[in-house]
Amino acid sequence: MADNYLERKMEEYRSGKGVTYRHRTTPTGARPGTLTVKFPPRRVLVTGGARGIGRTIVKAFCDAGCRVAFCDIDSKAGAATAQATGAQFHPVDVRDAAALERCMDRLLEAWGDIDVIVNNVGVSAFKPLEESSLEEWDDIMSINVRPVYITSRKLAIHRRNMGGEPHYGRIINMASTRQSMSEAGTEAYSASKGAVNSLTHALMMSLAPLGITVNSVSPGWIETGDYDALGEADHSQHPSRRVGRVDDIARACIFIALPDNDFLNGENIVIDGGMTRKMIYV
Repeated sequence: MADNYLERKMEEYRSGKGVTYRHRTTPTGARPGTLTVKFPPRRVLVTGGARGIGRTIVKAFCDAGCRVAFCDIDSKAGAATAQATGAQFHPVDVRDAAALERCMDRLLEAWGDIDVIVNNVGVSAFKPLEESSLEEWDDIMSINVRPVYITSRKLAIHRRNMGGEPHYGRIINMASTRQSMSEAGTEAYSASKGAVNSLTHALMMSLAPLGITVNSVSPGWIETGDYDALGEADHSQHPSRRVGRVDDIARACIFIALPDNDFLNGENIVIDGGMTRKMIYV
């Protein structure tokens, strides 16, 4: 009897019958493969949030349960993004410093404070050096660089007026891999992104006493159009074997904004699939 019983149980075990599967848990009681992130709702401002990378950043913070506002010069795209995400849209031409400050004043009055600023707005205009003008240079600087200074300074003044006690704050500036690598005809854009990178670590030092971290993100090729239209050569040249997506940048912004990541400060995070580390000789 006993021998037959053991044989039957062994047969059931081998066939999988009679085996009850129990989920294993980690030492903290969580199921394997589950990552829990503490991200209390934050008050977020994104510049240039109507389209492309900016729109995806707006959506990511909205999906994280944050109160999000964004500004952009494109009223039609801004209205569509606001409707799709639930974020507030403020029509602003960031070249107008007073208009940008008024936008922040409205938010500070309504919210009491701004926890996260993503300085995403930017334009590019590539043309031969001898065909470019000083006015075009100044225009790119007024859009790509000056708003970073304006929003950061405005937040610093507000925090000082609150008493200057350090508490959670994040400023995330959008730079570019072109701040360290170039093609002909990109002088103004490359210089503007280099300025953003330098401004980032300077602001970090000034804002550290207020508890505000300042970091920049340098995207490489991030396709904001028809990703499916890209060819094999586009993807295969990247060590990561693909062209970047807008979500790659949005996830980095969420990561930087996490409350526990206050030790990440004054850094420039390159997200380019490895291209700037790839040695190429022709």
